[in-house]
Amino acid sequence: MTASGAFFLGGARSRLLPASIPLRFFAAAVVYHVLAWIALAAGAAQWLSFGGGLGWPLAALHLLTLGVLGMTALGAGAQLLPVATRQPAPGHRLLAAIWWLYTPCVAALALGMGLMRPLWLAAGAVGVAASFVGWGLLMLRNLRGGRGMPGVLAHGWAALASLAILLASALALAATWLGLPAPSRAATLALHLVFAPYGFMGVLALGLSYILVPMFALSDTPPVREQLVSCALAVAALLLAAAAALGVEPRLLRLAALAAAALAVALHLHLMRRSLRGGMRQELGRSFTLVKLGWAGLAASLAVALALVLGWPLPRLEAWFGLCLAGVWLLSFLLGMLQRILPFLAAMHAAGAGRRAPTPSSLTDDRALAIHFGCHAAALAGLALALAADSALLALLAALVGAAGAVAFGWFALIVLRRLAQKTGTLS
Repeated sequence: MTASGAFFLGGARSRLLPASIPLRFFAAAVVYHVLAWIALAAGAAQWLSFGGGLGWPLAALHLLTLGVLGMTALGAGAQLLPVATRQPAPGHRLLAAIWWLYTPCVAALALGMGLMRPLWLAAGAVGVAASFVGWGLLMLRNLRGGRGMPGVLAHGWAALASLAILLASALALAATWLGLPAPSRAATLALHLVFAPYGFMGVLALGLSYILVPMFALSDTPPVREQLVSCALAVAALLLAAAAALGVEPRLLRLAALAAAALAVALHLHLMRRSLRGGMRQELGRSFTLVKLGWAGLAASLAVALALVLGWPLPRLEAWFGLCLAGVWLLSFLLGMLQRILPFLAAMHAAGAGRRAPTPSSLTDDRALAIHFGCHAAALAGLALALAADSALLALLAALVGAAGAVAFGWFALIVLRRLAQKTGTLS
C-alpha cells in the first residue's frame, strides 16, 4: 500500500465517528436526490426559461444543493477533516442534533420555494443557516488544531470562509422574499451564485479530493506545494468575483476571476490525473467515470460562465450554466465518490471486536449502480437535448429518468446499510 493509503487508514480508524453519524447524512442525501429529480419534473416546463423567482425549478436546485450536496458535505467533512487535521472527530451528539435540525429545514425551505410560501422558505432558511453555523464551528475548532495535510487544511479554511459569505447572502435573499430590508438583491444573488457552488461546495470538494482520490487509487498524495498553489488561485478567483459582485469593475474582474479559476482547475486536474496514473489500482470502474464526468462539467461551467460575462447571444445560457455546474459537475462528482465512500466506510465499521473487515465490494450491489449510471447519464443528456430543442416534454422525461436512477442509487445505499447491520448487528 502507498504512504497515502496507509496514512489514511491509520488515521481514519482512530478517528471514526459512530457509523450512525456520517451514514445518516449520506442516507438523507440519497432521499433528497430522488426528491430533487421529482421537483425538477414538476417544474420541467418552467425550467427551460427559468430566470429566477420562486417555483419548482428553484426548489429542485436547492434540493440538489442543500439536500444532496450540502448533506453529503456535512457528513463527509465531519468524518474526513479530522483525518486531515490529525485531531479527534467532532462531538457526535452535536452532529446528530445538527442533522435533526438540518434535515426538516431543507424540506421546509424547498417546499416554500416550490409552493411559493415565503414564510416556509424563511423558516427553513433560518434552520439551515443555524445548522451550517453549528457545523462550521465544529470544523473551525478542528481546523485550528490541524497538524497534517496542509493542502487539505487550506481548502478547509477557504471553504469555511466561503460558507460565511454563502449564509449571509442566503439570509439576505430570504429577507427580500418577506419584504424585509436587505442589501441589493443583485449583489447578494451574485455573491450567492459564486460562493455556494464554487466557494463552499466546490473548494471543499477540491480539498477532500486530495484525500479521496489517492486513497481509492492507492497512489501517493499530490505535492503539497502544488495543492497550495491551486488553492491560492481558487481563493483569488473567489475574491475577484466577490469584488465584481459588489460593483467594482464587474466585467474586468469577472474575466480575471475566470482566468484564475481556470488556472486553479487546470492545476487541480493535473494533480488528479497524476494520482490516477500513478496509482496501484488502475480499474476504478463506473464510480470514477462519474468523477471524471464531474471534472468535465467543472471545466464546461467556466466556459459557459465566460460566455455569460462576454454577453454572447446564445439561448438559455443561464440554464446551460446551471446544468454544467450543478448537474454535471457537483452531482456527478459527488455520486461517483459517494458510491465509493459508503461501502468503504461501512467496511471499516464492520471490522473490529474479533471480526475481519469485509471488502467494500461485498457490501454493494453492482446491478443497482449499473442502473443508476445509465439513468444518470441519460438524464443529463436528456436535459441537454431539452435545452437545445426547447422541449418541455424532453425535460420532463429526462427528470423522470433521473428519478429512476436516484431510486436505484437509493437501493444501492440501502443494501450497504442492510449488509453492515448484518455484519455488526447495529448501526451505532
